Amino acid sequence: MQQLLRVQNFFVSADGYGAGEGQSLERPFGHADPTVLGEWAFATASWPGRRDGGGTRGLDDRLVGDFHHGIGAEIMGRNKFAPHRGPWTDGDGLDWRGWWGDDPPFRTPVLVLTHHPRPAFTLSDTTFHFADLAPAQALERARELADGKDVRLGGGASTVREFLDADLVDTLHVAVNPAVTLGGGSRLWTSPAELDHRYHRDVVPSPSGVVHHLLWRR
Repeated sequence: MQQLLRVQNFFVSADGYGAGEGQSLERPFGHADPTVLGEWAFATASWPGRRDGGGTRGLDDRLVGDFHHGIGAEIMGRNKFAPHRGPWTDGDGLDWRGWWGDDPPFRTPVLVLTHHPRPAFTLSDTTFHFADLAPAQALERARELADGKDVRLGGGASTVREFLDADLVDTLHVAVNPAVTLGGGSRLWTSPAELDHRYHRDVVPSPSGVVHHLLWRR
């Protein structure tokens, strides 16, 4: 059975940016406000960590609830994992365990792509592995970690773009917020139509205000 590479619940602005400029410890998305880009998802009943029994139902909830379905590993770029640049240093980078605290939401092995590999470590049920690999080799390694299940490509936008340019992505779900324009940062596309020669694409507006773009290989 084929192991797919899937992009899920990926947020972008109207001009195609998944994050803004100037990422820092205090601002993981740079000048972008993730509470606005991801508001549609955070409001759903299926958002991980929700404990109040509430949240919205419908299309948004269905897409958020599919996040873990059939996924055995995730690939992410270093800047999704950390704000640090260059070699990991004692008391700074090497102490960093990600943005997500002691219980990361991935529930699978995670392969972090970096030019500066470091030892793997485990938090809760997530083990983070670090490797300097080209997209095709990274996908091969992630499929080994996924134990027969699909692989999720988590981002950021520049990492997703690298795998798209290498023709490795099988399906994408991208949620575009038409009310947000960033003007700079990490960009997924200038227009989703630039992928139409390689992917079928359904465009589904949501009552939450975002527009879901669902793409799969032709």
